[in-house]
Amino acid sequence: MNDSKTLTTIGFDADDTLWQNETFFRLTQDRFTDLLADYAEADHLHDRLLAAERRNLGHYGFGVKGFTLSMIETAIEVTEGRVAASVIAELLASGREMLEHPIELLPHARQAVERLSGSHRVLLITKGDLLDQERKLAQSGLGDLFHGVEIVSDKKPAVYAQIFARHGAIPDQAMMVGNSLKSDVLPVLDVGGWGVYVPHGLTWALEHAEAPVGHARFHSINSLGDLPDLVDSLT
Repeated sequence: MNDSKTLTTIGFDADDTLWQNETFFRLTQDRFTDLLADYAEADHLHDRLLAAERRNLGHYGFGVKGFTLSMIETAIEVTEGRVAASVIAELLASGREMLEHPIELLPHARQAVERLSGSHRVLLITKGDLLDQERKLAQSGLGDLFHGVEIVSDKKPAVYAQIFARHGAIPDQAMMVGNSLKSDVLPVLDVGGWGVYVPHGLTWALEHAEAPVGHARFHSINSLGDLPDLVDSLT
């Protein structure tokens, strides 16, 4: 590892950057709307569920468990307390299935992390439920490639600055790579680092943000297969 390079540290987001995640949330949301189809239209249920998720983030954080609790809360609300116990049981089962779903790596994920781990300090920086994120990392087979793993409750500028400092980098020596402009790119740009956006195709509504087009340290790539060449061009 050559710490004399301008760019020494590369952080990778996990969900929908290295492996599939939002796809399973969408499938479960479809199951949720099917179970409650007698009480409300799908669009209305989606809106009510999203409002519950937004309202509950501060209590439950990010991840499957908070999503499951928000589904149950929404089911109770839209049925005015008449939701059947069997429906609640189905929603709980859906949450457990999400927590047990096998990991599906996204294209070029392993190759990108392997190649860059030989020349840079690579970190996994992810938010969500601790046990679920640890499970997914273990199943991914990528764990041994990272020089550090950080599972955080939220991704804010100060959080990134603290992580980079813990791993021996100042922000302008660091890059964050991910599919969320709001969580993976903008906070790192705010502290002086590099932000690389890798679109996934499915993005949770609460993660939407405008791209900082024209920012000198912002880059967008089509897939992780393009990342090593981008890093080479910057170092």
